[in-house]
Amino acid sequence: MRKNFCLLFFIKKPKHYTDGPVPIYLRITYEGRRAELATGHKCPSSKWNAKTGRAMGTAESVRIFNGNLNQLETKIDHIYDELLKGDEPITVESIKNAVLGKSVATAKTIVEIFKEHNRKVSLLIGKELASATLTRYNTTLKHLQGFLGERYGALDFQINKINYQFITDFEFYLRTTRKCANNSAVKYVKNFKTIIRLCLASGWLDRDPFINYRAKLKPVIRCFLSNDELDAIANKHFDLERLGIVRDVFLFSCYTGLAYADVQKLKQSEIVKGFDDNFWINTKRKKTETRTALPLLPVAYAIFKKYLDHPLNYNSGRVFPVASNQKMNAYLKEIAVVCGITKPLTYHIARHTFATTITLSNGVPIETVSKMLGHTNIKTTQHYAKILDTKIGMDMAMLKEKLLVSTLPKSAI
Repeated sequence: MRKNFCLLFFIKKPKHYTDGPVPIYLRITYEGRRAELATGHKCPSSKWNAKTGRAMGTAESVRIFNGNLNQLETKIDHIYDELLKGDEPITVESIKNAVLGKSVATAKTIVEIFKEHNRKVSLLIGKELASATLTRYNTTLKHLQGFLGERYGALDFQINKINYQFITDFEFYLRTTRKCANNSAVKYVKNFKTIIRLCLASGWLDRDPFINYRAKLKPVIRCFLSNDELDAIANKHFDLERLGIVRDVFLFSCYTGLAYADVQKLKQSEIVKGFDDNFWINTKRKKTETRTALPLLPVAYAIFKKYLDHPLNYNSGRVFPVASNQKMNAYLKEIAVVCGITKPLTYHIARHTFATTITLSNGVPIETVSKMLGHTNIKTTQHYAKILDTKIGMDMAMLKEKLLVSTLPKSAI
């Protein structure tokens, strides 16, 4: 146990120090964390041995001086041994408080810290963070409170008692009581880890309970529309205007890759002529604040022109009259039924469709697709490439043709 605990006496020279005795401090190190306190003793810097942490010399006064430091060290060793016998977790601060004779302050609690974190996140919505971020943390907190009630019969929990077992029990609760799928459970635990890292950075925790925890997200098969399904939606006539508008906005995203939030806020001023004399979208993704620049394909440009003078856009400056995400998804389900599409149609499928059917399947390099989608990491884009059997077939056909040519006799070429 003592391998994680050590004491060191050292001198600390005051600012603008020139000469004379300097204060001696004691540094307590436990589990990689430090705390310092004044000993009340002083020693000339020229007489101090930094290696031994004691004064140099054999005079009686020096032996008495070093003896006082030895007594203090023995006292703290005894305090540490007594703390080991107790039930409460030991921290470098609890050791220091015991040495100073102070009562140990009430340990911080996880729900209290989590609520304060979420309060600060709420103040950044619309500035640095999206509302979905706050929703994610609030949901994680709700699950954590449910876990504390079921597992411990408690409303809160001291953070210095959180360990590996606590984390694995929380994950088990998410998978069983809350019936979360693997990826959802992993993401909730990841959100909880953010709070633990905050505690570590603030000095409220001495050790990381996640140090031996491992969890892995499972690959998700992303749904997207084929060319035939896109044609079915594009060629369908709708008597209800609301379905026609939703269809058009959805198709616009299929041919641009813009997410719902980005189409909703898209302004006419963000569609401009580019260097090639074609119209480009020049905007920022709401989710990541990354710049997105892409030329409008003919289908997308035609939809854009169609809504230039739409009465619902009057004075808004926006490109489309976009309903709430909930309504859009509800109307898309109606569209799927009348168009004979059996896939679970949601607005985000438009973004998947752009990445797969519109771009990657037609030979657009993955680096270009990644930039148009506004991805900050190309690995995110690579998920789409993995599910394209047609792209694999095209690439292998090209390879087959090259191999066939290379094996033919020169006279036959």
